[in-house]
Amino acid sequence: MSSPSPQIGFDRFIQLDWAATALRIRAGIATLDDLEAMLDASHAGIAAKKKTRTVLNRLWLDPRPDLIGFADRGVKFYRDAPDISVPVLTWGMALATYPFFGKVAEIVGRLAALQGDCTSAEVHRRMAEIYGEREGTRRMTNMVLQSQADWGAIVRTDKGKRIVLGKPTDLGELPVAAWIAEACLRYSDRALPVATLASHRALYPFSLGDSITYLLSQSPTVELRIDSASNQIVSLVDV
Repeated sequence: MSSPSPQIGFDRFIQLDWAATALRIRAGIATLDDLEAMLDASHAGIAAKKKTRTVLNRLWLDPRPDLIGFADRGVKFYRDAPDISVPVLTWGMALATYPFFGKVAEIVGRLAALQGDCTSAEVHRRMAEIYGEREGTRRMTNMVLQSQADWGAIVRTDKGKRIVLGKPTDLGELPVAAWIAEACLRYSDRALPVATLASHRALYPFSLGDSITYLLSQSPTVELRIDSASNQIVSLVDV
């Protein structure tokens, strides 16, 4: 299940409307000129704009070869039901593409589940334990937190020092629930019990609903099996 995932990579604040425009470009209902105009209006320098475009390219415009099919299935959800939340789809692509993004999300989700909320300092401390005490780790963690706040997943209070989770989006019986669960599998890079996947802390902005096992069973890109302890296990399949 291993893939050539960048270890950090998510090193820019990504505003939701930029990601939404990149998604619409891939869906064929917006143009690169639309995105360029937005980035020109919000970026002071060429270098900063180029770095933002790099992240947007990996998310939607030019995904890694192993994620092209996954991205295109996300785009199909958007074409078929444009009311599907752009944050759901972009969160899924960010999870599948950037392990660093996923780790920040998982830590925020875990800390908030234990305490009701958490502090930015706690998140930084745990990320430093994983990626090392360096300025790049701190800056990129801030970029992810700022992006997650802009996407509506968290609210940052006390001048950004405290993090409160937003209300989870209930995906109910929507097939996109299986798609974002697959994104979490790609982030985890290993098979997981269905129960663990359904409550995975990296998916804290969403509720996958009671139909997730059925939805996963209908997906051609994952496989369900029973392990020796009678647990349902889900893993990716080669397609």
